[in-house]
Amino acid sequence: MSTDPFSDVLRLTEAKSVMAGGFAVGGTWGLRIPKPNLIVFAAIAKGSCWLRLDSQPKKPLQLHEGDVGLLDGSTRFFIGSSLDAPALDVEPSDMGGRVEEISANPDTVVLIGRVSMHPSSAALLTDVLPPRVHIRASSPKAAGLRWLVEQLLEEQRTKLPGTSVASEKLAELLFVQILRAHVANGSALPAGWLRATGDERIMRALRSIHEEPGRAWNLDDLAKAAAMSRTRFAVQFKAVAGIAPLAYLGEWRMRLAQKSLREDATSINELARSLGYSSESAFSNAFKRITGSAPRVYRTTERAG
Repeated sequence: MSTDPFSDVLRLTEAKSVMAGGFAVGGTWGLRIPKPNLIVFAAIAKGSCWLRLDSQPKKPLQLHEGDVGLLDGSTRFFIGSSLDAPALDVEPSDMGGRVEEISANPDTVVLIGRVSMHPSSAALLTDVLPPRVHIRASSPKAAGLRWLVEQLLEEQRTKLPGTSVASEKLAELLFVQILRAHVANGSALPAGWLRATGDERIMRALRSIHEEPGRAWNLDDLAKAAAMSRTRFAVQFKAVAGIAPLAYLGEWRMRLAQKSLREDATSINELARSLGYSSESAFSNAFKRITGSAPRVYRTTERAG
């Protein structure tokens, strides 16, 4: 793969961000969005509004101009001018990428995007995110986010040739920047790979694993890459990544194996060797232990589907 675990995970999950659309509203308004089952983000291009998750009804969040919110997609949510505003049911996938002017003289403009992922690896992202992420306009990374939002709005206004492609690329970059800002803000992240990317020393070990996933890594090698003592490294890695270093190595190998089995014609024996296993049997046992399925069964099932 590469020495950039952050990019590796996004590529492996096949994360694709698109602008579902947006709305320009004024007065009293409310929208109720059904459980998306996809990561959703909302950018406040103008004005302010309230956001409330059904899973956290007593913890509403007020979003102001320049703020960006990211939701893990696990629950229905409400967005509106006030928490008691009557709500209209809206499905983001029906927006068609357009910014709809819902009322005359709008004072609030909200853009909504969604992130699709491959079902087999989506948990790599959803499991490391809290139900909601809030990036304030005052945060150090907000200027870049604001520029992207402005460019997305400009694409909507001008409708120049290539608008669809440009909007897709901007939405993808916006999602990456939201994740970066979340890590940089030092927010309370659940243990996992995303939190680990914010730890400079642990990140060195992650880079080593991702650069050479087939190498016969041991704890001493990875601790040396992180410039830490063996014991301190093991404790710190598990604290931030939520898993022991060699267990992370094993799970990452299996993620790579799943992708290869779905997409490539590589034989299982060749795949086993490339990922550091001494035999096809050893690889098959590890694959079944971690994924719950034998490699041949997984390949046949995925390709048939």
